[in-house]
Amino acid sequence: MTAAPLARDLTSGLRAAALEDFYRDLHRHPELSMREHRTAEKLAARLRAAGFETTEEVGGTGVVGVLRNGDGPTVMLRGDMDALPVREATGLAYASEHDGVMHACGHDLHVTWLAGAAEALAAGRETWSGTLVAVGQPGEETGEGARAMVADGLHTRFPPPDAVFGQHVAPGPAGLYAHTPGLTMSAATEVDIVIHGTGGHGSRPESTVDPIVTAAYVVARLQTVVAREIPAKEQAVLTVGRLHAGSKNNVIPAEARLGLTLRSQSPRVQEKLMAGIRRIVTGECAAAGCVKPPEITVGGEFPATVNDAALDREVAAVHTELFGAGSVLDFGPAMGSEDFSLLAPDGVPYDFWHVPATPDGLWADAPGADLAEKFGNVPGNHSPLFAPDPAVIVPGVQAMVAAALTRLTP
Repeated sequence: MTAAPLARDLTSGLRAAALEDFYRDLHRHPELSMREHRTAEKLAARLRAAGFETTEEVGGTGVVGVLRNGDGPTVMLRGDMDALPVREATGLAYASEHDGVMHACGHDLHVTWLAGAAEALAAGRETWSGTLVAVGQPGEETGEGARAMVADGLHTRFPPPDAVFGQHVAPGPAGLYAHTPGLTMSAATEVDIVIHGTGGHGSRPESTVDPIVTAAYVVARLQTVVAREIPAKEQAVLTVGRLHAGSKNNVIPAEARLGLTLRSQSPRVQEKLMAGIRRIVTGECAAAGCVKPPEITVGGEFPATVNDAALDREVAAVHTELFGAGSVLDFGPAMGSEDFSLLAPDGVPYDFWHVPATPDGLWADAPGADLAEKFGNVPGNHSPLFAPDPAVIVPGVQAMVAAALTRLTP
């Protein structure tokens, strides 16, 4: 039996209601990056119950389950676990119970898919041979988790993979699967900036060096880096996502803090973006007469995600067979970023795809004449309104099981 019909067979007995309950529980109890203690415990318990040798606290709060099932390749399946510092506004009956923290990127769904796939493959282990490694990864949102797990021996303490698979929920009509061979997600770098001024009374600005004014010039000038320094044929984004300064209307503060993210699809462009940031921030601070040079700190870094083209085409073909003609689309490289690729040792092929999950009614009512227009008019990842349709839980498990079966020996 080939991968698609076997995946259908292995998942035919899934208890959809139980998986939905698990998902809703995770959604109610989101945990921030590298603090996913409860989520890790819940996942670890399910892996143990399914027969996996399960290790917790790998790279902090990471979970690794290993199921050895005879000779054959080692396949790694990954689900990231962390939530975001976002106040939920979905109005769901199972909305977050932790104010200011939300699964706004759908990682609760990823954990549910991973648990369901691990359980289905374990229950049907007589149909395949090899080793299955299930990874519950912390800290994807901050770019810490995959590095921490690798540094803590993911590839030495546990069977090293011959292939690594992962999938990510996304906005779009449920029933589609987005596959892109080769480059699929962009590189990203987070940058923190501190501008040092001289504080004072709001009535005497002449006695100060106002860091807020300088920050405003920096924000405006940074918009020219992509518009005027990066060739139009290149994809690049530079976003100022955070600007904090001051505490009272009549007090000019002593400093301003900015948080940036820059994204591109080549190291050369990423370096050019970073050079532009350093030049502009340093120049504006000098022009303002700041008391000392700015602090520019490079934080989380995410590599580009480049799927093994042959592996992606094979998995896409299996998904087409499993879900029907027209179910697989190639949306091309996205500007979003991931640390998923770090879980694959050098030279090991990996495949990462997206599973759209906008509820049918919401998608139908969204303005737009085509897929691209509608896509921009429904809540996406990181939105306080992001609410994937639980109807994608079972198909998502099937997609992950089918991918694993492309490499596990029948």
